[in-house]
Amino acid sequence: MVISLPAAADDDRLESLFDALEAAETPAQARRVAKDIEHEFSKSGSPAMDLLLKRGQDALETGDSRAAIEHLSALTDHAPDFAQGWHMRSVAYAREGLFGPALADIERALALRPRHYDAIYGLGVILEEVSQPDLAHEAFSRVLAIHPHHEDATKALERLGPESGGREL
Repeated sequence: MVISLPAAADDDRLESLFDALEAAETPAQARRVAKDIEHEFSKSGSPAMDLLLKRGQDALETGDSRAAIEHLSALTDHAPDFAQGWHMRSVAYAREGLFGPALADIERALALRPRHYDAIYGLGVILEEVSQPDLAHEAFSRVLAIHPHHEDATKALERLGPESGGREL
């Protein structure tokens, strides 16, 4: 059984939130808007799918990546158009060192939500982990193009230094 979710139900709201995120003048303003965006990203449209997402996130918070993968796999099986499910499962896979499946899930999440800055950030983290600093630099730079005050992406670019970058993803 596949649950059909409303694809464009909140697109207007997200569009205005992304505009506000880009216009945010302070990190505090950006954090507030980003929290609203992340709330929108977490809406599956189904209480059952929301429960699977929560169980997966709870398992990640307790360090049980394998349980998270199980819950989030059920979520992606039943709600394949829900980008947050793919993103969160990519996080669980990455924590297990399963970078191939993590990258595949990031690709799926970004196909559904191209401005999912946390998925792009996760891509950068994996690229850095597999010794691709130029590509990681590009990913972190893309995060900052969407979310100019993303603290983790800023720190990652500082860590990589200016000598990284320049190759296309």
